[in-house]
Amino acid sequence: MTTSPTSARSPLDPGPGPAEHVNAMQLSRFGAALEAVRYEPVAPEAGAIVADVTHAGVCGTDMHLQQGRMQIPLPVILGHESVGVVRELGAGVTVDALGQPLQPGDAISWMSNIPCGTCFFCAQEKQPSLCETRKVYGINQSSGVWPHLSGGWAEQIYLQPGSTVVKLPAGATPDAVIALGCAGPTATHALHTMASPKEGDVVVVQGSGPVGLASAMLAKLAGAARIILVGGPESRLETARRLGIGDVHIDVFGTEPQERLAQVLAETEGGRGADFVIEATGVPSAVAEGIDFARRGATYLVVGQYTDHGPTMINPHYITKKQLRMLGSWAFSAADQLEYVRAVPALSELFDLPSLITHYPLDEANRALEDMREGRTLKPVLLPGAGGTTSATAAR
Repeated sequence: MTTSPTSARSPLDPGPGPAEHVNAMQLSRFGAALEAVRYEPVAPEAGAIVADVTHAGVCGTDMHLQQGRMQIPLPVILGHESVGVVRELGAGVTVDALGQPLQPGDAISWMSNIPCGTCFFCAQEKQPSLCETRKVYGINQSSGVWPHLSGGWAEQIYLQPGSTVVKLPAGATPDAVIALGCAGPTATHALHTMASPKEGDVVVVQGSGPVGLASAMLAKLAGAARIILVGGPESRLETARRLGIGDVHIDVFGTEPQERLAQVLAETEGGRGADFVIEATGVPSAVAEGIDFARRGATYLVVGQYTDHGPTMINPHYITKKQLRMLGSWAFSAADQLEYVRAVPALSELFDLPSLITHYPLDEANRALEDMREGRTLKPVLLPGAGGTTSATAAR
């Protein structure tokens, strides 16, 4: 039974009733600006949900997608990290992923991907983040085919059957949830599923973007005694200082590798190096430097190499000599998404998450991308429900 979209709704909802059209920002050609388009609204099939997008994050991956660094089907409505409110529930949808009653007007978050559940990695290895055929909103779901609205940079999104959807808990505002975007569950997968610092550990986090900051925050929650943040530019490190993210802040743009190594070692007991190192830069050469930061017997967790930036030189002798535990972490699972959303209230008590973001109207998605590319903002967030686009052209 389909639930009426005109039921009692939350203050976050852009408005009840059927929409005449849905505004979106679409990538039609690699290397080109996004285009403002309009699609007809769609009704959810059984097991699906139509949601009004209230907040849509801009991620570094979106910049790579626009530049054609990942092969995806075009056209596509970008946006793989979003929060919003339920507009309409398809038949059979009555609860969220945690079994909580779900109804129109509820503020929700959803996982960006849907693993197949049947492949070797999903069924046998129980590692759905490694699923090779997973559907990913805003990345490999083309807006050229029905249901069209498969990305967050639109006023509405069609959440396909099998999506992991969860109501926002008390203390988790949309701004707080979207502040870390996909970096939140990505870091959760890394630090909860793959490896976690022990209480009292000295942790080095390489990178001060969303993944690095999220990793530093979660390391703090895990009980790390000291967190050394090695990143840049200085404006990002200043944001981290202001929010209390990390204890020591080292600017990679103002230091040479040997100088950074000396500074890190000086902050560790006996100058031995860090107990736990997290790479969250996306820069291949950072991996060799991270090996130097680690003490003997340490854990090194590589999280930031999501897109292929090319090969790098490392000396495997130091992996062996130090007897390092080297791990890679890829994407995240439904369990990680749920764990992250549940952790947002605790993170919000320690850190002012909304201060990380800068709001943009939906039709200024290109400016948001440019500002992120130029380092003028740490976390751009589009507000699709705050007026739509001003120059949309009909897409359908």
